[in-house]
Amino acid sequence: MAHHRSDVLAHAVALLDTHGLAALTMRRLGAELEVQPSAIYHHFASKQALLAAVADEILARGARPRSAEAWPDRLREVCSELRLAMLAVTDGADVVATVWAFGLGAAAPVADLEKILTDADVPHALVPVASRALVHYVFGHAFEEQTARQAVSLGAVERSLESLPDFDLGLDLVIDGLRARLSTQPGI
Repeated sequence: MAHHRSDVLAHAVALLDTHGLAALTMRRLGAELEVQPSAIYHHFASKQALLAAVADEILARGARPRSAEAWPDRLREVCSELRLAMLAVTDGADVVATVWAFGLGAAAPVADLEKILTDADVPHALVPVASRALVHYVFGHAFEEQTARQAVSLGAVERSLESLPDFDLGLDLVIDGLRARLSTQPGI
């Protein structure tokens, strides 16, 4: 049975969401699609290529309309969208952050953050540092939240989840730090 790339990708995301990252193998994906694993390689040259496509699909599914105008609010929109997209899929934070760290994909949020910062006349040297600081905060918070919620739901740990809703406050602290840094720059 032949499958289109989009079908294989959709099934890979569903497999990830249902069973987690450890279960997302070429062999299992092929078995569930009733094809040999080699048929999966027709669409994705490697497991890393599949994970990159899965990460980009997670981000695409999480895309939301953006309406903010002020640069701090635009940063908040991108960061919140990224967080919610990753949290929507089991192990989504792990997949997206890893793919981005390896330079295999999931680059759209960073590009969006860099554009916002550039449009806000942030000094060129600070743009990549600020965008990485923001994305690292989002990745770290989402990974902790996702891991803790999954562990608690499986009964693997007993932990209070009360500290997890602090994402917005933490993001404001990062943005406030950037704003404070910019206030010391002449002409900004």
